Formats: sequence, structure tokens, C-alpha cells
Amino acid sequence: MATVDYRSLAGDILQGVGGERNIASATHCATRLRLKLRDDSKADQAAIEKLPGVITVMKAGGQFQVVIGNNVPTVYAELGKITKLTDDDAGSDEPVAHGNLFNRFIDLIASIFSPVIWPLAAAGLLKAFLSMATQFGWLDPASQTNVILAATADAIFYFLPVFLAVTAAKRFKTNQFTSMAIAGALVYPSIVALAAQAEPVNFAGIPMVMMNYTSSVLPIIVAVWLQGYAERFLTRVLPSAIRNFTTPLLTLLVMVPLVLLTVGPVTTFAAQGLSAGINAAFTFAPWLAGAVMGGFWQVFVLFGLHWGLVPGMLNEISTQGYSLLMGPLLAAVLSQAAATLAVLFRTRNKARRAVAGPAALSGFLAGITEPAIYGVNLPLKKPFYFGIAGGVIGGAIAAAGGSGATAFVFPSLLGLPAFSQVGNFGLQLLGTCAAVVVAFTLTFFFGPREEAVAAAPDAGTPVSEAASGAPETASSGPATAAATAAGTVDIVAPVAGRAVALADVQDKVFASGAMGRGLGIIPADGHIYSPITGTIKAAMKTGHAFGIKSEDGVEVLVHIGIDTVQLQGRGFEAAVARGQQVRAGDLLAVVDLALVAEAGYDTTTLVMVTNTGQLGSVDPVDGGTLAQGDTAITVRV
Repeated sequence: MATVDYRSLAGDILQGVGGERNIASATHCATRLRLKLRDDSKADQAAIEKLPGVITVMKAGGQFQVVIGNNVPTVYAELGKITKLTDDDAGSDEPVAHGNLFNRFIDLIASIFSPVIWPLAAAGLLKAFLSMATQFGWLDPASQTNVILAATADAIFYFLPVFLAVTAAKRFKTNQFTSMAIAGALVYPSIVALAAQAEPVNFAGIPMVMMNYTSSVLPIIVAVWLQGYAERFLTRVLPSAIRNFTTPLLTLLVMVPLVLLTVGPVTTFAAQGLSAGINAAFTFAPWLAGAVMGGFWQVFVLFGLHWGLVPGMLNEISTQGYSLLMGPLLAAVLSQAAATLAVLFRTRNKARRAVAGPAALSGFLAGITEPAIYGVNLPLKKPFYFGIAGGVIGGAIAAAGGSGATAFVFPSLLGLPAFSQVGNFGLQLLGTCAAVVVAFTLTFFFGPREEAVAAAPDAGTPVSEAASGAPETASSGPATAAATAAGTVDIVAPVAGRAVALADVQDKVFASGAMGRGLGIIPADGHIYSPITGTIKAAMKTGHAFGIKSEDGVEVLVHIGIDTVQLQGRGFEAAVARGQQVRAGDLLAVVDLALVAEAGYDTTTLVMVTNTGQLGSVDPVDGGTLAQGDTAITVRV
């Protein structure tokens, strides 16, 4: 299956069913591409069954079902690229954020940034090369060539809110063009000019505190989140005759002033307070201020609070010729770049590695950390924390030596000369090296080691989707099953009930063994637990199916009920998300069995070893009653 060209497969399936015009709708579940055809006679079932990557084809529930297996989301995504049939959220196994509020916030930011990581990485790399070219005199900074290339590299960072408006609109299910219009207003030249002027600004007589929203992250995400509530309210209350144009009209009229009146003041006042506190700390305890700046500068940037510090830096340079506030920033930036570099060497995930390389380079050479932060460190969490730790140590050392910058430059290796003339340059170098070593070492030895995938994603594929391995999987995890002997893995019953031979299951695909060996269990209750210790590789949004992979390489599918995807999540409540680590016996989902049965669906829960052909043997138990946790399948790896 690894050699299957899924893009070609999607096209061949499309042709085999009679083209896009013959498909009324397309969705997918854990293993099948589910198509509703307008005319079944136009579909060549035999030809489709012969396609490489297709296990079988069946017709059930008014659907033409192409059974593909674990790679069905890839085929579905490719189908979406060549047709207008797919709903990006249909059957999606996009992880649902779990954990504390901060972790959920990080997951949200990472998911919104995922689609733009590649352009960010490319622009950051270009910016690094331009900085090198001007630093070494290869390119005249005042030349028109440099102006054009600089605009090429800077545009995505300057207009970042517009790009994030698109991805946030998808996440919060809003009109993306209205979201882009809101973002465009925030970075409109006259709004930027208002933020730079000294005169008071007001809107309809209401005083307004302005900030510069270029390159900002949170304001547009908050705006699009609120936009979703506004659009849903307006859609509900407005007459259909005027709804199409009135909804975006009223949304724009409300959201743009609302963001400027609220986000601006909140961010500005918080930034001013932060600036005052750090300036005071530089007077009484420089090492403490350096630790805060070095460790948390990237966090300040994330929340937009750095804008309160930038004017202070510029003022220091203009009045005394140098800025002490900038001294610890080399440690702050390079420590995050070092953490990303460690991920490059540590991860086994080609998709992540493909981003980490150019992201680390742009961080070290140009001080551009967006690709590193949003494409690598934040999604994996631990590298971001280790980068903070390195920045704390390095920033404290640099500030203790009185280091500062004589020019407002991006903190980077190429900008190092600007930090050489103020304070103890030796301590600046020592602090920067310490930050790099600490962040790199911690990440390399204690950071997540993602599992390998077949290849890096295409240019438009979000890293978080292509790298569907466990972002927090450590190389030294727990045992892979409830009980193991040498060379064996025991897969336990996920629910108490009566075991059913696979051949007796009322689904010909599962019963045929095409999806692998396993068994069915007629459940005695609605609590479904993990049958094995490993990583959740697939968690259907409908809550009816989960794919789990153990560290031994055993791939298990838990499918609750037959054809229950048709319930679209009714009666199912998932307890885990894709990428999450689980132990045998951890809760996967809760299902209302009575509701499923009343809807006319078989509640038999399938436990399948989907990579049976790659294993020594797979031996299910021979019927009988099982308690949850009893051995159901013995696998020899």
C-alpha cells in the first residue's frame, strides 16, 4: 500500500463511478470512501476493485462504498483536490483539544498555523539569505532589487493576519472572505498610520487606543472566533431575502470597530505594564529582567505584548545609542531555533523534518522564528518549553554583563555585530551559547520522537495532518499491551460481551478478512476501552471508530457497530483524540447502545488487526463470553 499513488487512485475511482456529475455526495469513515451515486449503472465496480490500493467495493445503505483501509483519509483529501464534492470536515479525525487551558490554546494556534507553515518557512529562509547577502556586501541594501526581494520575503509576515483569517475561518466555520475583510481592515495603511501618530484617536466619539496589527496573531483569531457567533446569530434572525449581503455587512460594521476598541486597549495596556515592570527590573536586578526577556520574548510576541517593548527599545537607541532591553533577545531567539534544530535530528517524521530544517536556518541566520515556533515547537510543546528554559538562562547571563544592541536588528547570528559594543560581549556570547546548548540538549534527549511517515507532505498539506504520528510519543514508553510474552502482544477485549467469529459478522468486508484478522464483540455496555497500549492514529469525529498503533507496530482498529457512521455521531462521545497516548484499558468512547439499536444498527464492536500481513500470526479467541480486559487476540510480531 505504501507504493500506491493516492492522487491517481482518487482520479481512477472518480472515473470508475462515472465522473463527478454522477456523485451526489462523498464522505468517508474509518476505512471506506462512501459515495452516493445518481446512477449506479454508470459505475464499473469490477474495474474499481482491481485498482491498486482498493481492497474491495460494496453497495450498502444506498451508498457505493470503496474499501481502502487506513489510508482512506488520504484518498478523500485527493478527491477534494480534483472535485468540489468533499466537505473538509466530513468524517474528519481532526484532533479535539484536551488537557488544560494553555495546552488547548497551543493546539488551537498550531492548527490555525499549520496550512501556512510552508510559505512561512520559505519566506523566512529567503529573508535569511537576503540578510546574509546585504551583510556581506553581495547585495546593495538600497537597490531596487533588494526592495523587491525584501517585499517578497516580508509580505507574508506583514500581512499575517490576512493569512490567519483564512485558516481561522475554517476552524471556526465562518465566511472566510468576511474574515479576510476584517483582517484587511486591521492592517490597512491608514489604520497603521493611526497607530503611529501621537494624536488621540476616537470612533464615533469613543476614545480608541490604537496598536499596530501587522504581523499580529491573536487579534484576528479572536475576531474570527467572535465573527462566528455574529454570523450564526444574524443568519438565524435575518430574513432570507436580505441575509446574503446583510450578514457580512453587519458583521464587518460590528467586528472591525469592536476589535479596535477592545483588543487594542487590552493589548496596549498589558504591554505598557509589562514594559514598565521589565524596565524597573533592569534597574534593580538586570539578571532577573534578562531571564524574563530571554525566556518569554517569544511568548510576548505570541500575545502581541512585544509592541509595548519595541518603542522602549527604539527610544533607548535614539537617546543613548544602545538598548539594554534587546540584550537578552539573542538568547530568546536562538534558543528556539536550537530546539527546532534538535527536532530536525531527533524526529523520525519526514514531514516535520522537512519544516524543521529551513525553520531552524531562518531562526539562526535571520531571527525569523515564526516557522520554527508555529510549525515545530508549539505543536510539539516540549521543544517550546525547552526553548524558554534556554532563553531564561542565556538572557540572565547576557543581561548580567550589561549587554545591549546598538541597532534595532533581528536577533540572529547575522545581527551579532550590533550586540558587540555594549557591556561584556564575552558574557553575551556565553549566554547565547548556553541558551543554544540548553535548548538543543533538552530537546534532543527529552523531546518527542515522532514516528516515521512515508514521505513529506505536498506543499499545501498541513504538517499536523501529514505527520499524524503521536506528537508526544516518547521513545521509552510503557509496555505495548496489557500482558506480553517474548515476541507476543496481547490485545484485550475493549468491552465486556459475547465474542463473535469474524466470519459471522454482518458486514462482508470485515467478515471476509480483507481488513485483517480479528473478531466481533456484542457489547454488554456502552463503555469502550482501548485494547492495547499505543498511539491513537485515527479518531473519527463521529466517535464510532479508532485506530491505535502500538510501539511494536501492531495496528488495531476498534469499530463500534456496523455502518454506525450513518448516525453522524449521535449516541457516541469520544474520550480521546488523534495523537494521544493511551494504555490498554483507557476509555476510548461512550456509546448509547439503546439509541444505536433503536436506529436499526448492529452494535457488534469489531476489533481488527489491520496490518495482519506484516505480523507473524494473529489468533483471536474462539467465541465465548469476555470480560473487559480479557485477552481477545494474541499477536506474534
